[in-house]
Amino acid sequence: MTKEDLLQTQQRIQKLVHRTPVMSSQQINGIAGAEIYFKCENFQRMGAFKMRGAINAILNLSKEDQQKGVVTHSSGNFAQAVSLSAKTIGVPAYIVMPSTAPEVKKAAVKGYGGEITICPPTLEDRQGNADRIRDEKGATFLHPSNDKDVILGNATAAMELLEEQPDLDYILTPVGGGGLVAGTALAAYFFGKNCKTIGGEPFEADDAFRSLQSGEIESNETANTVADGLRTNLGNINFPIIQKYVDRIIRVEEVEIIAAMRLIWERMKIIIEPSCAVPFAALLREKDNFKNKKIGIIISGGNVDLGKLPF
Repeated sequence: MTKEDLLQTQQRIQKLVHRTPVMSSQQINGIAGAEIYFKCENFQRMGAFKMRGAINAILNLSKEDQQKGVVTHSSGNFAQAVSLSAKTIGVPAYIVMPSTAPEVKKAAVKGYGGEITICPPTLEDRQGNADRIRDEKGATFLHPSNDKDVILGNATAAMELLEEQPDLDYILTPVGGGGLVAGTALAAYFFGKNCKTIGGEPFEADDAFRSLQSGEIESNETANTVADGLRTNLGNINFPIIQKYVDRIIRVEEVEIIAAMRLIWERMKIIIEPSCAVPFAALLREKDNFKNKKIGIIISGGNVDLGKLPF
């Protein structure tokens, strides 16, 4: 994926996504000992960065394929992103969701016009149902994170951040399926000035950390983390990008995620979901390494089930 690919993607989608605000807090800077700029994708359409990748992937389909629709499996944010993107372009959207998906996210998918199929909460069931719908409807399968067009769309958040703050030392993102950290790393490489990308990951779902160590895509036996958006694995498209362009991954404990989430709610008065708090928790965990640095953090989304807050 080239610099030109990124620029073309930004041009393609910019009228269909929000240019989200970049926010900072003197209080949080004081606590962290660094200059932090939060790229607030919680204010994106449907409430998360995933709108960028989903709409880019659908726009890149042929008119014939668009008419047949798109299908994906997702526990939440990508389901909403595909549903709203499809509705925006006038394309059918078939969404496979695990039975454990938050009710607030199921309701949002329905509100955006997605047709939901509920399945047992295993990756095999999710993929199996998506494959069946793809075959029955002729729909195009969109992977939430392991798709070139999705990764390129995701990269535009960091591109916008670097347009406003071109001399960042680091950009931190959460790591789940790898689509955001891969896109961010490409943006930092092509548009930053020696800007490094660092991922944040829960100890309870540290497959990406272990994958970088072993050189192979690892999986999690369990993923008992409050950061429900990070329970997925890397893929064969994003993993090589992560290996090449991501500096490292910092793991954090559950209590650190919850504390970081609460701090942003309290000090910045914005709603973020637990997954977004992970890179900020990573920064706080290694404060000495980031002292007096200029740091961007992608606030990946704000779709929280308010009935199940961890604090």
